[in-house]
Amino acid sequence: MSNMLEKIIQDLQKTEQMHRVITQQNLTKIIRKLQTWQTKRLLVTHDDLWNSKRFKPAMQFFIDEIYGPKDFSQRDIELAKVVPKMAKVLPSKGLKSLQAALRLNCLSLELDISLVQELGSKEINRDSYFSCYRQSGKQSKREEQIQLLEDLGLDLAQVVKITGISAILMLSRKPAKVAGVESLHAFLEKGFKSFKKLGEVHDFIDPIITRERELMHSLFAAKGPTENPLPKLSSLN
Repeated sequence: MSNMLEKIIQDLQKTEQMHRVITQQNLTKIIRKLQTWQTKRLLVTHDDLWNSKRFKPAMQFFIDEIYGPKDFSQRDIELAKVVPKMAKVLPSKGLKSLQAALRLNCLSLELDISLVQELGSKEINRDSYFSCYRQSGKQSKREEQIQLLEDLGLDLAQVVKITGISAILMLSRKPAKVAGVESLHAFLEKGFKSFKKLGEVHDFIDPIITRERELMHSLFAAKGPTENPLPKLSSLN
């Protein structure tokens, strides 16, 4: 438990440092554009899941709370205030899923910064993304990013099975607001609700992980722009 807590704190500190870099280098606008493009790419790659009544809530959670063009700094500030207390009251499964989410968020932000630094003044589109993704040379971290996504999905599926977790989240809503950790509580509640009615989690996670790994490997293996495996996003190209 203490090791998990230490990793959470480390990821929060690293994320805070990266937010400072983004501000200092005036990268906020381009980071949001990149995240918007990546979100649209995800929706095209997994359009069958996005258009499924069963899977859409879980897809929405990943987009809104992990990958999307959203400022998570307030949630991270709140979390830093209560992590030691949370470690004492949260079930180990809940803490594990929180750690996976924060690590994924931290790593994704690191990779986004690397990409926009490669992009420079280029417009974000299918061709420039293909080129900069490969030039950044972060294959091992891309592998980790996908693995963390899988871990988070499987962890959340276990959290929703914890006896009484629904009542705990509902009853803690007002105390969370009073304590100044409302956005953190909202994050936990959204994760619970989106996975509560998912059913067999592998039906959702396995296609995502398989496709993302195949796309990542194809991007690094491509011999040139003519082998670009990224889907065409008509509204952006």
